[in-house]
Amino acid sequence: MVSRTDDEELAVIKDWWQRNGKPLLTGSVLALVAVFGWQGWQKYQTNQSQGASMVYQQLLETALNPSGQPDAAKVAELANTLKSDFGGTHYAQYGSLFVAKVAVEAGKLDDAASELRAIVDKPADDTLAELARQRLARVLAAQDKAEEALKLLEGDADQAYLASREELKGDLLVQLGRSDDAHAAYVKAKAALSEEAAVGGLQMKLDDLAKGDA
Repeated sequence: MVSRTDDEELAVIKDWWQRNGKPLLTGSVLALVAVFGWQGWQKYQTNQSQGASMVYQQLLETALNPSGQPDAAKVAELANTLKSDFGGTHYAQYGSLFVAKVAVEAGKLDDAASELRAIVDKPADDTLAELARQRLARVLAAQDKAEEALKLLEGDADQAYLASREELKGDLLVQLGRSDDAHAAYVKAKAALSEEAAVGGLQMKLDDLAKGDA
């Protein structure tokens, strides 16, 4: 066997490094970046969620205070903080729901509609989409825009929201004087509820329609 000199051994190592060492090192660095980058992202997400949760809790305490008269300016301020600092979280849109609620109570229907429409246009999830859609429909109805409100409720709804959506449709149809269509919507809403849940206000609406037809 021919033994290599130190210079030859060094040349072999250098050649191997050129061909393999740098790619391996690059891959290792990228792997480390990926690991620590993911951990950093997870930590950032956790911090975002915790920060948003604290602001949202303050908003709840302001909007649902025992006096029943929330500080509208404070609610708006906290909601804006959620939007500006934590816009990527669900808390921001739940904050907008409270801003809309306070606006409705203050008779500022245009402001409420604006907050709700922003959620409907780009909801964080399906639950927020349906909540905002139904609340916006009620605001529009209060603005004598029942036809526009009905268009919001077109299409299929998740089974969990079917009853409330169909009952709302019925209310809008009554407002428009379309009793037969309203009756059909109420019946559909009743069918989506348990027998116990269907004997309350919804049944009264059906009974009122029946009296009107008598």
